[in-house]
Amino acid sequence: MSEALRLARIVVICEDAASLAAFYGRAFGFAYRDGPKADPGLAELIGVAGAAAEVTVLRLGDELIALAQTLPRGRRYPADVAGWNPLFQHFAIVVSDMAAAYTALRAISGWTPISTDGPQVLPPSSGGVTAYKFRDPEGHPLELLAYPTGTVPAHWADRANRARGPCLGIDHSAISVADTERSVAFYGGLGLKRIASSLNQGIEQEKLDGICSPIVEVTAMAPAAQSTPHLELLCYRGRFPRSQSLAQPNDVASTRLVFDVASPLECAPSIAPRDPLPSDSATSQPGSICMLRDPDGHLISLEIPQGEICRHMR
Repeated sequence: MSEALRLARIVVICEDAASLAAFYGRAFGFAYRDGPKADPGLAELIGVAGAAAEVTVLRLGDELIALAQTLPRGRRYPADVAGWNPLFQHFAIVVSDMAAAYTALRAISGWTPISTDGPQVLPPSSGGVTAYKFRDPEGHPLELLAYPTGTVPAHWADRANRARGPCLGIDHSAISVADTERSVAFYGGLGLKRIASSLNQGIEQEKLDGICSPIVEVTAMAPAAQSTPHLELLCYRGRFPRSQSLAQPNDVASTRLVFDVASPLECAPSIAPRDPLPSDSATSQPGSICMLRDPDGHLISLEIPQGEICRHMR
């Protein structure tokens, strides 16, 4: 089976890409990389005759997000989706100065808080980072993340020296899962390795998540050749009503991770989607291999970088 080379980008389904792009630019310094342009492969996945999709790609540092506006529109992001909910998926933006980043965010309207008492300094057992969670104007969860002094990874310290503002790039995308080991096995099948883990709890985690007394298993996974951005699995211990309806490909809650893979051969034959997708898990988008769901219903796309396509077609 071909293994994931990197987490190439995060696709965010939205109702108004232009408005959301303006918010991401003002709040965090995201810049336009490409688009807006039609994406026939994503349109095919909607599974409705005549469907259309338009994608605007934004960059922050070295990381990319793709804002995808679809027709027909799907459901809006449900209100007050908690961290344990399988629909909950966010990405974390690394900041060099949490006070400056939080102040800049508060100067902009339209977003709503998740954390209940501003940025939280987590204990050393939870990584010692300072974090703040909130929702963008369309309801997508986001996080600001600052490393403690003296422990900033070298690549983030280097970016801080080059950045024009406090927001440096995307550290990870975090998804809520019901069973850590089941998800580790699934993503291990894609070639991701476990690189870190912690058990997060306490008053700081409660204020960060806006959840009463949470106990969260956090497991970081990444392709062998890339640790940033990586994937984090969040497994909230306890009895939660996890039987939620799956997000459809055009729902605002259907954020999708796109992994580059090395070969068009043997496209994840041992990994079955949890639910069949409208196009039988394949897309016609150039460079795309397949699209599938993980055990909790999160959407994953496997693609071949254009350079790899050319090399394998020769």
